[in-house]
Amino acid sequence: MADHAADKMALRELVETYAHGADRRKPELVAAQFHPEGRLVVQRDPGAEPVVRTGREQIAAAMKGLERYIATQHLVANQLVAFDGDRAEGETYCTAHHIYEDESGVRRDRVMAVRYLDVYVRTDEGWRIETRSLHCDWVQDLPLFVASS
Repeated sequence: MADHAADKMALRELVETYAHGADRRKPELVAAQFHPEGRLVVQRDPGAEPVVRTGREQIAAAMKGLERYIATQHLVANQLVAFDGDRAEGETYCTAHHIYEDESGVRRDRVMAVRYLDVYVRTDEGWRIETRSLHCDWVQDLPLFVASS
């Protein structure tokens, strides 16, 4: 049985780099985590029709949609991975916060419980995402309160 400890660490870094790129508004960094012909399949709301982006250029363009938020924070949690040679499949949990102002000027936090269902492939660049399917299990939208000191 192969020891996949280094591969697991590399895949963890891959998904954390994706989250960092999303939160720091670096769409090209996010897209670079994908295979050149990689696919991003997004189901933004439970039950919604998925939107598919193919290739790094389309993925980078899709990530620019996060600019409508004041800030985002993607907190990556559990990650389970199964290996098959130079391919792997994984499921990664993420709690994603999206801060915005509503029509009346109140800051709100749109929280999404996300599961990324990924197919990874080892390339000359290292591990890359071949397909990432973003599934949203639930959404909560609350006023954002900042405690005064």
